[in-house]
Amino acid sequence: MKWSHPDGFEADDDLARVDVDVVHGFLSTAYWSPGIPRDVVARSIEGSLNVGVYTSAGELVAFARAVTDRASFAWIADVFVLPEYRGHGLGKFVVTSLLDHPDLKGLRRIMLATRDAHELYRQHGFNELPDLTTMMVIRQDPASLYGA
Repeated sequence: MKWSHPDGFEADDDLARVDVDVVHGFLSTAYWSPGIPRDVVARSIEGSLNVGVYTSAGELVAFARAVTDRASFAWIADVFVLPEYRGHGLGKFVVTSLLDHPDLKGLRRIMLATRDAHELYRQHGFNELPDLTTMMVIRQDPASLYGA
């Protein structure tokens, strides 16, 4: 499925178009996944519903993925816009495109975690959890996992 941006960018869910090297390059330095190995990124992409944003020349400049059963639940992850392409509304565009995907319609719960993009996600209807005592996590430090 494809979506068009007014500035000539295109969002696409075609797995074959995702440039794993670009995604890995960004994620390996992101605060949530420092040092993540390329093979882990490749596996995460293969197991997810992905949306990439591309220039007219086909370069990947933004990305988001959903880990989902396509029936009741999705977890939005690894959302980014390359620094040199920020300021064009591509963060909002990639999130909107992903959430507009037919495979994410009618889900009971869509979740994500962010340290610094709360306002972006509020625009899409996300809110903080009212009762954190219902949520649990097993958390492992990326530096310990990946040696960063």
